[in-house]
Amino acid sequence: MTARARLLLAVALSFALLAVAAAYVIMAGRRDPVPAVAANSVDASPGNRLLFRSTAAGSYGRAATVARGNAAGPRTVSGLDCDRLYAAAAAAVCLRRDGSLATYQLAVLDARLTVKDTYPLVGVPNRARVSPSGQVLTWTVFVTGDSYNGGRFSTRVGMLNTATGETVDTLETYAVTRDGKPYRAADLNFWGVTFVDDQHFYATMSTAGRRYLVFGDVAARTVRTVAANVECPSLSPNRRLIAYKEAIGGNPARGWRLSVLDLATMTRTALAETRSVDDQAAWYDDTTVMYALRRGPKSADVWSVPADGTGHAAVLIPDAESPAALWN
Repeated sequence: MTARARLLLAVALSFALLAVAAAYVIMAGRRDPVPAVAANSVDASPGNRLLFRSTAAGSYGRAATVARGNAAGPRTVSGLDCDRLYAAAAAAVCLRRDGSLATYQLAVLDARLTVKDTYPLVGVPNRARVSPSGQVLTWTVFVTGDSYNGGRFSTRVGMLNTATGETVDTLETYAVTRDGKPYRAADLNFWGVTFVDDQHFYATMSTAGRRYLVFGDVAARTVRTVAANVECPSLSPNRRLIAYKEAIGGNPARGWRLSVLDLATMTRTALAETRSVDDQAAWYDDTTVMYALRRGPKSADVWSVPADGTGHAAVLIPDAESPAALWN
């Protein structure tokens, strides 16, 4: 090939590459926006809708809903900003920033997501849930300053019974039974509550480098271990299964595998989602689990996967996180 031919070929290839790059930019810029319908209020009462936190451009952080069976379709977006969001039985909880300050608050919401009351939060929001009755709210925050943790983040769980006004400021004062024996330690950490009813719950407890699924009793102020290596539990609507994230090889540094625990047989089933899921999953129904996967610092999608280990993972709600099925 002559020098002139090589030059012409190089120029042609350069133009081709520029054309491909330009096409990619154009196509990326033409990504269909998430269809949205602005609204003064969003209906979070029981019905065939999914409540979630939007991560779409133009509505980032806003509470929104989509219709069951058309989760990728038009969404109704409220004016309420939340970092974490959940709802059940016509009641909702929103963990959000407290104005322009670097502090946070818990907002108690009604079925129209109107703020009924607020409480200051000491820590950065991480998890939120509502009991099946809608009367008890729980939250998990990241905190610093625990001497046993060397200045690293710890977690702290709180609860509020909106019917009685009773609060639980921390689970670290509860009496712990580990492997059938009373257990005390300075490094107890709890996070990721999921309710059985207003008085009973499951959560994650960590101590001595291990993580456990625990069952808790609010009235008795007790927790007992149920299984090891179970994090961020989520109880199914029929109360038979717990979706959770399991540290690969028992080491969170290797990531987590989304799994399901059968409470009757204690059988564990790894789900078809093989990517690391760092989220407290929720239940779409008794046979389907949903969860958020991040695509970047401010982008995420809600995915779903069968709860029996079959099938495959699929996007359920694009540009979304913190899902709650309002029909459960």
